[in-house]
Amino acid sequence: MDILDTHAYDRRQKRNLSYALFVSLLPFFFATAVYFYLWTPNSPASIMTAGVKATPILLLAAVVLTWNGGQSVLGVVGGLVFSAIGDICLVWPELFIHGMGAFAVAHLLYSLTFLSARYAPSSSPSWLRFLYLILFMVGGCFYIYIYPYLQKDKDSGLLVPGVGIYAMLITIMGSLAIRTRHPVTLLGALIFMVSDIALAMQVFKATADLEHGNSIVMVTYYLAQLLIAVGDIKAVGEEDDFSKWKRS
Repeated sequence: MDILDTHAYDRRQKRNLSYALFVSLLPFFFATAVYFYLWTPNSPASIMTAGVKATPILLLAAVVLTWNGGQSVLGVVGGLVFSAIGDICLVWPELFIHGMGAFAVAHLLYSLTFLSARYAPSSSPSWLRFLYLILFMVGGCFYIYIYPYLQKDKDSGLLVPGVGIYAMLITIMGSLAIRTRHPVTLLGALIFMVSDIALAMQVFKATADLEHGNSIVMVTYYLAQLLIAVGDIKAVGEEDDFSKWKRS
């Protein structure tokens, strides 16, 4: 009975924590809804537009910081903050390269987080290498496909190497997400790659104009960031549970 009671208590605790996490995410959901309500294809670049776009990500950063504390500042929280900076830059097309740089830093911070002890898997099965190979092939094929379009851009001297480096960084981030074997984190990283590919294809005119192109990019982007944030919170929670089990 003691064991059964303990399991029942653990389940109640997890339900309570899940409910508390959902409540803490409500401002993010509200801010995201406000963005989609206010955004139109002809929205002018302005401080207000940039603020509305970046607010959901900053709210996610606040949630992760609240749950995980200072240990996440140089991890997912830092990645979210740099993502918000990238969001602001991308509102102005002339700051695209600056925005790409900010997101590159975000991917570096996510990668470092996925290498941390709390994400370290107990074992690394050989089949993961096959997934790594697929992911790097996707990243490489995407760059090869978009390369001619980058050469046509007026800033091709910066974009050709810059996009190549960025593609490598986000592919590494996705590969390290696979290594964590955390489904939520992995899904977030893969959706982030989809969002960036969709954005690049539209920005560099590698595809025909899509009627709901921005919606596709932003829905996948906000979802990816949400999953990465929740995955980090859960990873810390699992680490704390394991530490308690070791002490008991």
